Amino acid sequence: MLWHGDATLPANLDLIVIPGGFSYGDYLRCGAMAAHSPIMQEVVTFAKHGGLVLGICNGFQILCEAGLLPGTLMKNHHLKFNCKPVHLKVENTKTPFTSEYHAHQVITVPIAHHDGSYYADDETLSAMNDRGQVIFRYCSPEGEYHEYANPNGSLQHIAGVTNKRGNVLGMMPHPERYADALLGGTDGKAVFSSLKQSTISA
Repeated sequence: MLWHGDATLPANLDLIVIPGGFSYGDYLRCGAMAAHSPIMQEVVTFAKHGGLVLGICNGFQILCEAGLLPGTLMKNHHLKFNCKPVHLKVENTKTPFTSEYHAHQVITVPIAHHDGSYYADDETLSAMNDRGQVIFRYCSPEGEYHEYANPNGSLQHIAGVTNKRGNVLGMMPHPERYADALLGGTDGKAVFSSLKQSTISA
């Protein structure tokens, strides 16, 4: 566990996880203040040297605000807080975060956010799609992209993206909340088993 006011990282880290929550009460833009915390300077350096970074929910917002991921997260289109399991399609399994999933696999993972609507300009979205940076999309149980299956109005149903290098992932859904049957599901577990396999292989 690291404190936001810390200015150094421990040596030989395999992974940094920036968890969900409401950093600084979500005043200003979500994640905007946390992105300027002292520890984030070290996280940015770690990521730029190829270190693995996973941002979940508020962590995703922080990574966008820190410039480690493209785009931004805006208020949900219905202006309400979302807290429920949703269906996701795994768009890219050739990442350290998704290698244990099957291509186009539909999984169920919970969400809990008010500002989860992903936005980027058309040029950025086109480049991201070309590079395989869109990792998860909201979908129906059958894997189709219907408006009713998009819980927050995200452009192109985007639920999770990586940076160009593929070592930083941000996602609004919470895989840690469905990583054990006792929690209600196990579809999120493969994010962590993928990371484990990646670090062992490295």
